[in-house]
Amino acid sequence: KRGWTDVGAVRGKRKLTMERVRTMRQVRSRHEDVVPDIVQQFVVYFYRHIRERNVDEILKMYETSFNKISERFFQGSPWPQADLIAPYVKNDHVFCMLYKELYFRHLYAKQTPTLQERIDSWENYCSLFGVILHGNVNMILPNQWLWDMMDEFVYQFQSFCQYRGKLAMKSEEEITKLKGCGQVWNAISVFNFLQALVDKSGINNILADDVPSDPESFAATQGYGKGSNVLKNLGYYSLLGLLRMHCLTGNYWGALKSIESINIIQPGHLKRVIGASVSLYYYAGFAYMMLRRPTDAMRCFSTVLTQLIRLRKHLPRMACYAQVSKKQEQLYALLAICYSYCSRSRLLDDGVLNTMKDTLGEKIQSMAKGDEAAFDELFTLACPKFVTPSEPSYTEAMANYSQDAFRLQLGIFLTEMTQQHRLSNLSSFLKLYSTISIPKLASIMEIDEKELKVQLLDLKERSETLQWSGSGGPLDGEPISLLDLDFCLDGDLIKIVDHKVERRYGDFFTSHIAKMEEILGDLKVQQHQNTASSTS
Repeated sequence: KRGWTDVGAVRGKRKLTMERVRTMRQVRSRHEDVVPDIVQQFVVYFYRHIRERNVDEILKMYETSFNKISERFFQGSPWPQADLIAPYVKNDHVFCMLYKELYFRHLYAKQTPTLQERIDSWENYCSLFGVILHGNVNMILPNQWLWDMMDEFVYQFQSFCQYRGKLAMKSEEEITKLKGCGQVWNAISVFNFLQALVDKSGINNILADDVPSDPESFAATQGYGKGSNVLKNLGYYSLLGLLRMHCLTGNYWGALKSIESINIIQPGHLKRVIGASVSLYYYAGFAYMMLRRPTDAMRCFSTVLTQLIRLRKHLPRMACYAQVSKKQEQLYALLAICYSYCSRSRLLDDGVLNTMKDTLGEKIQSMAKGDEAAFDELFTLACPKFVTPSEPSYTEAMANYSQDAFRLQLGIFLTEMTQQHRLSNLSSFLKLYSTISIPKLASIMEIDEKELKVQLLDLKERSETLQWSGSGGPLDGEPISLLDLDFCLDGDLIKIVDHKVERRYGDFFTSHIAKMEEILGDLKVQQHQNTASSTS
């Protein structure tokens, strides 16, 4: 049966796994009772800046100091436990929860967390969000940290679902403990936390009333207004968390519904948090693609890829560079999939289009010919890490359920692409005629007339979709046709009208003028830097 393996081999692997866990715990125990001086200084100053609401210094310590200390002293081991650093921060309960959030995020990045550590991280998030939702929080934290916190929260849910589905590599003790963890990283609980943050922050009303031109607006201030920014900005990032959660569980309509208060054309609040911007357009574009709205998907992918091209000089210096680079590769793969069956180049920036053709030109040609392997490869590379939110069947302890959700979504996608290719052959025949009878076309295509009528109706339905017009929510749109032609049936006669899309020369010149201005601006900056350096 699928998912079953040799019993002896699995027991041997379980033994190795348990020995590895014991070794990891021994290594960690050597660090548990020691707090290095550099860590003491870090937490003291970090705590002081948080108490003083010094956002700039908090951001420096969060993005730079924490990562440098981690690379130098904790490359293969975790940071000291929160109870060991508590005396240095006056046993501040909220700061210890924030420290734990960093502690577990570092642990997930550098090591494989144990089941108990996954449970402890979940309980810390529950406590932290509980304080934010029901307490009086007056902190001001950097938006980058708040976004990373929300992004990590959803990632750890995803990681737990995948961990829980791999039963074949777990001991009986671990399986028994898992059975009692039904509420740990429970999908409904995660959704409830995200929705509670959205509701408590009132972010939907804030975005609805926001006027970007107002210097006191949410977009202009980046959320740093009067009072604490924590609840307000966590509520905003929770919208993106809901978007991702719905995509991970295959609910693409719900994914787009969750961000209906965000202007996906001008999400001004995301300009300085590049990871949030990439996440918004990646998951929104993927949801559009799976809902058979390729033009909207291409617009999302092109928007964020254009943004990344403009930031290419600065990205290597960002802490999120590795993660963004991987997402950029996935975005180009998804864009190539959409372009292979909806080749509307006018929707894409020239730089994005040229880069996609240079890196994935052969794959695009293969997909245009209906090569299922090419679709499979790019979808596997670029799709989200789908999860099964429900608990697996613990009675079949030798099974592996972690890939079930992925295989389901892959099957749906490949079926859709196969049907699209089959219908593309019909549309290529229709382009050759202005009128043709059904018997004649059926004879040319070597199929019976009944099958041809079914294909014509299917082509008519699949070629019609919605395209967002710039107003309303992301689920709204105006009906458009993905074909360059239209046809109707008059008895047994097919009447075809070819729609030739005229090239928009104005957009061509406008885009090149904008690029020239950007190049001249870069040259002026470079000239100014050279002049300053020569003067000094």
